[in-house]
Amino acid sequence: MNTHILIADDDEVSCQLFAETLESDGFRVDQVTSGDTALSSLDGEPYDLLVIDVRMPGMSGLDVTRIVHEKYPALPIIVMTAFGSIETAVEAIHEGAFDFISKPMNLAELKNIVSRALAQRSLQRRVEKTAAPDGEYPSQLGKIIGKSPPMLEVYKTVARVAPTKSTVLILGESGTGKELIARAIHEHSPRANGPFVAVDCGALTETLLESELFGHMRGSFTGAVADKKGVFEEAQGGTCFLDEIGGISPSMQARLLRVLQEHEIRRVGGKEWMAVDVRVLAATNQDLAEAVTNGEFRQDLFYRLDVVTINLPPLRQRADDIPLLTQHFLKYYSQDCGKPVSAISDRAMELLCSYRWPGNIRELEHAVEQAVALSYQPVLTPEDLPREIREQNAHNFPFHTAATTQFNFPDTPSLEEVKKRYVRHVLQLTDGNVSATARILNVDRRSLYRMLARYEIGPSLKDD
Repeated sequence: MNTHILIADDDEVSCQLFAETLESDGFRVDQVTSGDTALSSLDGEPYDLLVIDVRMPGMSGLDVTRIVHEKYPALPIIVMTAFGSIETAVEAIHEGAFDFISKPMNLAELKNIVSRALAQRSLQRRVEKTAAPDGEYPSQLGKIIGKSPPMLEVYKTVARVAPTKSTVLILGESGTGKELIARAIHEHSPRANGPFVAVDCGALTETLLESELFGHMRGSFTGAVADKKGVFEEAQGGTCFLDEIGGISPSMQARLLRVLQEHEIRRVGGKEWMAVDVRVLAATNQDLAEAVTNGEFRQDLFYRLDVVTINLPPLRQRADDIPLLTQHFLKYYSQDCGKPVSAISDRAMELLCSYRWPGNIRELEHAVEQAVALSYQPVLTPEDLPREIREQNAHNFPFHTAATTQFNFPDTPSLEEVKKRYVRHVLQLTDGNVSATARILNVDRRSLYRMLARYEIGPSLKDD
């Protein structure tokens, strides 16, 4: 295999691990530790793929991505970072990256993304087609928090769909942040300077919802003392977010279908149709496909809404993000309440991470707000948490997730320390036999010797 890959990462251990992983699949891999060196390498030799870290001394990975995409638009780029966020995903893909992956990464996932990137490279070569990025979009959002794998998939979908005109259907349980995702799509779209208008379809009666969406004419019903614009008129040139759309009536479904098909509306009591230029984003916590099957939701409207679907995971499926969210809410509410609460005890965090969170992020935020309001100490303890969280059976839900290491919990070794211990353990099992150890670790002898040198493991080794 002649495929040539360049890896740029200032973390030499990670760089070596990625290189060994890809070399084991037969790829030729070069390693550099800075953005400047990466650009020099690309200028001096043709590569089939660039894998680059975001944070490096000097030129950042995103700066390199932008330059490389301009100079070599057909070269796929995979951006990796230990600081996963929607802003990073949007910016990386906007600058021309093929995909975005968060550290610590699953090596099988890395291989899968590399395979897809190289397939795209092969296709681009055949059709001789290149792509350039579009206009500038805001890079600061700051409200969506999380770096778990399910959220990274959400970020990547937002980054790809935001610049388009497509209707997006956002699915998720109540409290998962559907409106935040809708706002993210709007704020990273060409309509960012236009209005973002949201309406909760489930909170209004049919009559009120009709007036809210389409507006009304004076005298069209009792209480209509003046002409009133509806949401679609107010959102002209921008984005309209229809929350909880699954519960609207059949007649409202028909009217909404016309908006999506014909891009025009008519006020309640009005006679003239008005053209509207609005991007529609919709959300629901219901299974619309099942509703279509049951005859409760129009199939043609479902297809109009379901152009792109974003599935938001419930908080219980992204437990690694709970410490991040907790710290965010803790900082906000300690400032808002004027209280010097700056930390949370290990046991309290354990209870938060093991709780099922039926109300999702909204419930977590409320729990932290309540705990801060009632606390008299600078550190939150289990006694400050709501009763249902304190009295749960925590044994059913393991606490030590990947995210907990950032809080420096005692007796939690680093990933490198775990690797070192495991290599030592296998060496002891094989009585120092290099070949047997390499076979068990599924690495070649050369890679094993590099690992032993890196971990400063002594020379009491022997061959077969």
